[in-house]
Amino acid sequence: MLKIPAKAVTTNFKAYALDDLELRAEAPSIFSPGPMTGVSNRYAFVPTAEIVHALRERDWVPVWVEQQRVRNEARRGFQKHLIRFRRSEQMQTLDEWNPELVLTNSHDASCAYVLQVGIFRRICSNGLVVSDDSFEAIRFRHAGLKPESVVEAGFRILDFVPRLGGLIDRFRNRTLADHESVDFAARALLLRYDSLDQAPVEPATLLTARRVEDQANDLWTTFSRVQENLVRGGLSDGRRARSGRARSVRSLRGIDSRVSLNKGLWQIAEDLAAARN
Repeated sequence: MLKIPAKAVTTNFKAYALDDLELRAEAPSIFSPGPMTGVSNRYAFVPTAEIVHALRERDWVPVWVEQQRVRNEARRGFQKHLIRFRRSEQMQTLDEWNPELVLTNSHDASCAYVLQVGIFRRICSNGLVVSDDSFEAIRFRHAGLKPESVVEAGFRILDFVPRLGGLIDRFRNRTLADHESVDFAARALLLRYDSLDQAPVEPATLLTARRVEDQANDLWTTFSRVQENLVRGGLSDGRRARSGRARSVRSLRGIDSRVSLNKGLWQIAEDLAAARN
């Protein structure tokens, strides 16, 4: 029996700019006063808070934040964090999708500063990340980094927005046959699981729409509901583990795993958009 997660409702999302108190509450590592003890002498510490301040001055405001969970207590307060930014002039729009700037960093030398193109899809209140083939992620080494360099790079995203809109229109105009939708879902499952046999649900189950607006068979809608189902989880269709327990798609919580999944899904969608009907 197919189980559809609760709270499958449409959200009319208006962005809400986060202040420093809210950022600190959700991701204290943004405000680390220095790097984690033991990092290389070549590591130049540039606090994420300084980048946030510089971006705000150029009308990029934070609308979402999270930090990575840690097992090693020595990394607590320095771990990887992710912040999504939106242009201030877009804060009160109700567009079906909005371009965003996605910034990731850490203060434990585990990663560089990375800027990526993001999309916020209003109807499902869900954030996407575009594949590197569409817009290459911009990476900054900590050595010699200046906040202004990150801010200036952020404006490359504005130059990319018309192309991003063109790609989404291309997805919208590509109608999928039933077998293409199932094949898309199967390839999507393989981004999370080693094989379809190990997946907790059948590929067709991943196509389940959580709301009426997501029942169309175009590539954009199909991509969106598959992405949401893989990230939010909660779907089950009767598959059982060896113990007999019913299996379901678990929510995807890790920053790296979600970004990687998003990029993989986007690439599959681009491949399918380029293929003939």
